[in-house]
Amino acid sequence: MEKKDLKSMTLPELSDELLAMGEKAFRSKQLYQWMHQKLAASLDEMTNLPKNLRERLAGEYIWTALETVDVKISAVDGTRKYLFRLADGNVIESVLMRYKHGNSVCVSSQAGCRMGCRFCASTLDGLARNLLPSEILEQVYRIQRDTGERVSNVVVMGSGEPMDNYDNVVRFIRLLSAPEGLNISQRNITVSTCGLVPQIRRLAEEGLQITLALSLHAPNDEVRRQLMPIANRYPLHEVLDACAFYWEKTGRRLTFEYSLVKGVNDNLGEAKALADLIGGYHGHVNLIPVNPIRERSFVQSNRDAIEAFRGYLEKRGINVTVRREMGRDIGGACGQLRKSYMDKKEA
Repeated sequence: MEKKDLKSMTLPELSDELLAMGEKAFRSKQLYQWMHQKLAASLDEMTNLPKNLRERLAGEYIWTALETVDVKISAVDGTRKYLFRLADGNVIESVLMRYKHGNSVCVSSQAGCRMGCRFCASTLDGLARNLLPSEILEQVYRIQRDTGERVSNVVVMGSGEPMDNYDNVVRFIRLLSAPEGLNISQRNITVSTCGLVPQIRRLAEEGLQITLALSLHAPNDEVRRQLMPIANRYPLHEVLDACAFYWEKTGRRLTFEYSLVKGVNDNLGEAKALADLIGGYHGHVNLIPVNPIRERSFVQSNRDAIEAFRGYLEKRGINVTVRREMGRDIGGACGQLRKSYMDKKEA
């Protein structure tokens, strides 16, 4: 029989498991607290649990704990980029970014990615596998324990397409926001998607209060197909209809992510087309100067082009920000640290 994963269970599920083992009800609360509040790295740390119970849990269940392989710290802004090893040897990366409003952690939802977006390093070696809810949680837990600082915001924008690992990502959100755990407000959790229409519509019905971020990156299907293979499956009108449905169901404002690539999608004609496309949506545009990767020829737009693009959108009454470049000196783009590690290992 396949072992169950302790750290992916809700408190009621954990209670049922321990009661079935003949344990008293309060033991499940102790165990849950050790995992999700005290952020224990091992069962051995749980000193108020009987040793025989800890041994039984270790033998009969999966205990998820990430191993830190590398940490790179930006000399520019203090951003910390973590490379973690999973139990099966796969590696994933996470990023801690410090802002005035609090610490934000960007987590991966898959080891690798199969979406094939042209500007992203995460997808270069394809998808290895989905992450368990516990493996997504552990990225937040290890970083908070390492720094000793509270994490207040979480973005699921690291390696992988969250909606391609739908059930595990939704369970991760519920565990992360549970009052018995870290109790991070769902309003401080953002999930990014390249535009998987059925999953966006399904997410709208979950009763969550998270922010949905659409990786848009182009104002029309022609340009979008050049950058994102998923656009061949779901045209923009279907994706935006699903986003409108999400807003109607949740009341949560949408974020449109738009990576600016020099000579591809950064001229004023494309700014006009973008304003025409999303002007009627309750959304915010996040302009992202693309982070170049050596495997692609994409070049970041110059500052004048970025400001002109932003200025046009603002004149059209669209709320827009230019994302601060965090960790540029340590390979801040999604998948870069993991890719360099895998290349060195292969060599």
